[in-house]
Order: sequence, then C-alpha cells, then structure tokens
Amino acid sequence: MKRLATWLVGTVGVVVWIFAFGFILFAVNVMRAPERTAEQADGIIVLTGGQLRVKAGLKLLEEGRGRRLLITGVNPRTRKADIARTSGLTETELKCCVDLGYEALNTRGNANEARAWARKHGFKSLIVVTSSYHMTRSLIELTAKMPDAVLVPYSVVPKRFRDREWWLDFHTTRVLLSEYIKLFPAAARLVAVRTWSVDNNVAGSRAARSTGPL
Repeated sequence: MKRLATWLVGTVGVVVWIFAFGFILFAVNVMRAPERTAEQADGIIVLTGGQLRVKAGLKLLEEGRGRRLLITGVNPRTRKADIARTSGLTETELKCCVDLGYEALNTRGNANEARAWARKHGFKSLIVVTSSYHMTRSLIELTAKMPDAVLVPYSVVPKRFRDREWWLDFHTTRVLLSEYIKLFPAAARLVAVRTWSVDNNVAGSRAARSTGPL
C-alpha cells in the first residue's frame, strides 16, 4: 500500500507539474506581441468576442487581403448598420463583401459556420481573426472541420492584456487558465477526427483492393 500511495502521489505531482509548465508556456506565448504577415487568402473569418477583432477583420478586407469576410457568432440583435456605425464603412460596402453569421454559440459553432460559408464560396484559404488567447483553440476547431483548408492566424491582443503582467491581474489569469483548460477537449476531438479519417481511408483502400481484379 505504501508503494502504491507513493506511486500515486508521484504521478499526481508529475501531472500537476506538466499542467502548470504547459500553462506558463501557453500564457507567455499568448501575451507575446503577435507576428504580422502580409499573406493573402480567399476569405477572412472573424470570431466575435470584441470590437478589436471586428475592426481588424474589416481592415484586412479593406487592404484586399481577402475577397470576402465572415463575422461568425454575431449577436442576433446586431445588424450591418450597427457595424457600419462602429467601423466607418458604409452599409453598401458591407453588403458587398461582409456576411454575418448568427448561428454559432461557441467556438465549435464558429467552425461549423465557417465551414459552411467557405464551401458556399469555394474558399480554400482563410485568414482567421480572433484574440491571441483564443487563437490556438480556434485553429484546432477549424482544422477539425476543414482539414484541407489553409488557415492563416491573425491574432488580436486585448487592451487589458497589455496593461499589466498576466500573473498580476486576476481577470487575465482566469481567462488564460479557462482557455488553456478548454484546449484539451478540443485537441482530443481533433485527434479523434483524424484517427477516424485515417481508419476510413485504410478501410476504403482495403475494400478497393479486395474488389479489384485477381
């Protein structure tokens, strides 16, 4: 029993250490100033959660970095006229190239909405705009739904994140920890999707060989 207790305590200690170390790496990476690229794509996706994200996406559209923009997870009460007032663009400009998605309630919903939109327009590459702390999980969920799409991250750092060191601000630390915990089920889903896809491909190849000419 002593050995078992020692083993359990040691295992728990290692798991806690790995979890804490991973969280610190995640937080440091998120708080770092994002690298900007001049890369272009077929379309631009903004995952709602703050005006900075929407403004960044609209700016990319104005720069010609994508042919069309989807803002996914929009509040049902928000209309293009509201976005026009805050962005400085006219409703005519927004009608031309901006779509609002109202169905998504979470990041998985954003990925479903983005997939349907990309398929509708035949887009194969997408610039993904969201907050820096939300980017990793967003890319995981989008990759699970659109494994063949080229995803270009464009991170936006919230103003509050730039004011103080993250470990000195309870709100920032809580947001980072919550997001870090949510990464695990998202990553597990991606692994499951890829495993299922590989198994199906292998099964399909075997079936094709078995029905082929002798």
